[in-house]
Amino acid sequence: MTDLAEKALREIQSHPEGVLQSELWKLLEIDSRKCSRIIKALLDDGKVERIEYRREGQRTYLLKAKKPAVDPALLIAGGELLPCICCEEECEVLVCPLLLDWMYQLAIEEYEEK
Repeated sequence: MTDLAEKALREIQSHPEGVLQSELWKLLEIDSRKCSRIIKALLDDGKVERIEYRREGQRTYLLKAKKPAVDPALLIAGGELLPCICCEEECEVLVCPLLLDWMYQLAIEEYEEK
């Protein structure tokens, strides 16, 4: 990915509600044609989604960053699923015994792999 494409992606990610393509090229200080090519590359890579949008009778596109999928292996340690996923307890994360035990198992697995 080019530096300009990375800059465009960061700009899109900084607007969780989305950014209009007609505004993006102005924010990036590039011409609309170059912006369209960058957006196409980001669409092809699955990094953004583009939604048709009408503004003052003109067609443009709302660009939103796609959230990357979470690797399920990151949610398992010691053969146990991250306890916070199905936890209904109201606790403080820094002192939660279930979470601390799970993190301890994760540290043991990493140590044993080395």
